[in-house]
Amino acid sequence: MAYIDPYAMSPEKKIALLETMVLIRVFEERVATLFAQQLIPGFVHLSIGQEASTVGSCAALRPDDYIVSTHRGHAHILAKGADPKYMFAECLGKKTGYCKGKGGSMHIADFSKNILGANGVVGGGFPIIIGAGFSIKLRKTDQVGMVFFGDGASNRGTFHEACNMAAVFKLPIVFVCENNMYASTSPASKMVAGGSIAGRAHAYGIPGFITDGSNVLAVAEVVQEAVDRARRGEGPSIVETETYRYKGHFEGDKQKYRTQDEIQNYRMTRDPIDRFERVLQEEGILTKTAIKEIWAAAHTRIEEAVRFAMESPLPEPEEALDDVFVNP
Repeated sequence: MAYIDPYAMSPEKKIALLETMVLIRVFEERVATLFAQQLIPGFVHLSIGQEASTVGSCAALRPDDYIVSTHRGHAHILAKGADPKYMFAECLGKKTGYCKGKGGSMHIADFSKNILGANGVVGGGFPIIIGAGFSIKLRKTDQVGMVFFGDGASNRGTFHEACNMAAVFKLPIVFVCENNMYASTSPASKMVAGGSIAGRAHAYGIPGFITDGSNVLAVAEVVQEAVDRARRGEGPSIVETETYRYKGHFEGDKQKYRTQDEIQNYRMTRDPIDRFERVLQEEGILTKTAIKEIWAAAHTRIEEAVRFAMESPLPEPEEALDDVFVNP
């Protein structure tokens, strides 16, 4: 597959990128509201502010490629094509959810779209994507596996084990680190040795890239190169997107580790959706009216999805052990 320059992609494709980014933003904001109303059990981890990183990364994938997500996984799953209806249903613990209400916010999966699941364990996705990589290699297809993780997970042993194994066997995997500057409450600047996550690629003899995670086209360009390399059978790469989350590590986080001024500065100067909207207006692809229509359509779709989830039934108690055992 030849390298595709995202900056030269069609206007329709660029509009689709914006539509997905807006859908993710509205979805996450609605999740925050539902959680505040105590309608979502457990914890939720939102990725508001990281939309360009996620959408730009998934833009390089085909429908048959695999992804593995994290505890902050709603955006990845939506960007890979999941339906907000079934995602809301899962978050609310309803029977119509992707995992029949048993996974919740941190464990949504849809094997029909090769979404191998979000993961509540930090660094838990690495062994899973290695398995997918071996599957691709054994079946001799040209699929690619992509694993998302944060700066905190880059310090876990599973990351280094996965990088080593992927490099040794030249597995078709792209490691996408969404470095949002804070692993829970710890600044990445103080906790990541060597200066960058992408720089660690040199230890395994594979390429490492750093890109502006608030610029969807810049992310797509770098990730496309890594994906094409993997698809050609040349092995794994690490891509580090420098991004930022506006919300705390989890909903309810008091965020004493950073200031509100810092958050507002990023919102005002580097918001990924604002930046991309300006680009599309400057290129003559969209007008302000058309952008408002995209936001309105996203709100309508999300409200329809919430209504579906709210009206869906809870699982029956006797279904508690269904789908747990292979041969019940």
